Amino acid sequence: MAESPKINRREHILQCLAQMLETSPGQRITTAKLAAEVGVSEAALYRHFPSKARMFEGLIEFIEDAILSRLNIIMDEEKDTMVRCQLVLHLLLVFSERNPGISRVLNGDALLGENERLRSRIDVLFAKIETQIKQILREKTLREGVGFNIDEAILANLLLAFAEGRISQFVRSEFKQKPTQHFDEQWTFIQQQLLRS
Repeated sequence: MAESPKINRREHILQCLAQMLETSPGQRITTAKLAAEVGVSEAALYRHFPSKARMFEGLIEFIEDAILSRLNIIMDEEKDTMVRCQLVLHLLLVFSERNPGISRVLNGDALLGENERLRSRIDVLFAKIETQIKQILREKTLREGVGFNIDEAILANLLLAFAEGRISQFVRSEFKQKPTQHFDEQWTFIQQQLLRS
């Protein structure tokens, strides 16, 4: 008789937390509700995570690993400035769309009333992404000898604000307004404006 695969309890807790963030938008998730969802006692939750903040940190670590590793792949595999920018924005939107509950962590909605350091970690993640976009834009000058008339930091902030806005709309619409909806048309317009700037 084959043994059933052993469940990684920590991963299962984080999956349940992400699922609850998706199915209970606007509701605060308590450890009691999470324990019931996982099917364990609150004490069992605390054997795997010393606090609810550590559970959210586990989700944030997943977000960081997923986004930053894919960002590195884009940087390694693609050299065209505009395609890189497009792929970075698309990565953020697709990741959010595929992980609705986690998109609430990304836009800070799920972190209201939680430990301040959680919001700080999300801020740091977005700062890293913005820095990467700024670097992509700056490399255009080095690669092509032609840059932008507007400072790359301002343009990078604008591009990231676009992605963050789409993620916020997704959360606000309770996951009905997909972040990738109309992305191709919107990117075509954004790219035209960038190339004129």
